[in-house]
Amino acid sequence: MVSWLAGPASKFRVTSGEPRVWSSNGKALRHFCGTCGTPLYYINETTLPGLVDLQSATLDDPCAVPPQIQVQVAERLPWLVHLGDLPAFERYPKKGP
Repeated sequence: MVSWLAGPASKFRVTSGEPRVWSSNGKALRHFCGTCGTPLYYINETTLPGLVDLQSATLDDPCAVPPQIQVQVAERLPWLVHLGDLPAFERYPKKGP
């Protein structure tokens, strides 16, 4: 799962490095770090005209822009609705007793 942050393409710029681009259909352009392969942002003028969809975890401070909505939930797995009800661990849980 990933969190995205959409913003105007006119205000978006890459300040360091040169992302690599991959497209399976010529419309959706997926940009990745050219060194480690981390997905960075997505551009699709057909679906999201004028927007850049940025993976928010790649921000210097991803907590600065918390999610406000859930999008594309039509194919969501049924158990994701109750994900917040599951036990949470800060690190891997310890094995049994």
